[in-house]
Amino acid sequence: MTQQTYPRTFSHIGISVPDLDAAVKFYTEVMGWYLIMEPTTIHQDDSAIGVMCDDVFGPGWGSFRIAHLATGDKIGIELFEFPNAENPQNNFEYWKTGVFHFSVQDPDLEGLVAKILAAGGKQRMPVREYYPGEKPYRMVYMEDPFGNIIEIYSHSYELTYSAGAY
Repeated sequence: MTQQTYPRTFSHIGISVPDLDAAVKFYTEVMGWYLIMEPTTIHQDDSAIGVMCDDVFGPGWGSFRIAHLATGDKIGIELFEFPNAENPQNNFEYWKTGVFHFSVQDPDLEGLVAKILAAGGKQRMPVREYYPGEKPYRMVYMEDPFGNIIEIYSHSYELTYSAGAY
């Protein structure tokens, strides 16, 4: 018998930032996400979370700060601040394996662009239409003030791509 597959739901994403307090402020005030766990310092020790972090980060990680947020559609956001954080001049290495952006949806795409820019973020491209003259679906690539890449859609992912190939 063939095992049926099903689409799993998205739980959360972890984002590294050089300044946790500034990132919490940005993501709550600009993105409108909810702070569900205040910034906390995690130390390497024998606690359950300490042991889990040993498994993930390996020996000698020491400590880090973390905060938990949630989007309006219940997706979790873990913000991490590591003591040895690097903030590269250009964090857009899309050719390397791994996540190179995350995406949010806002029908007031241009309004969110303005808020991100006012908060110290960057706009990587002009706002573009997916189907010019046919459908009002727009998108843009931005950076948060810490260099993380954010794509913004005006409409849902399903609506944007349900028309098939470009």
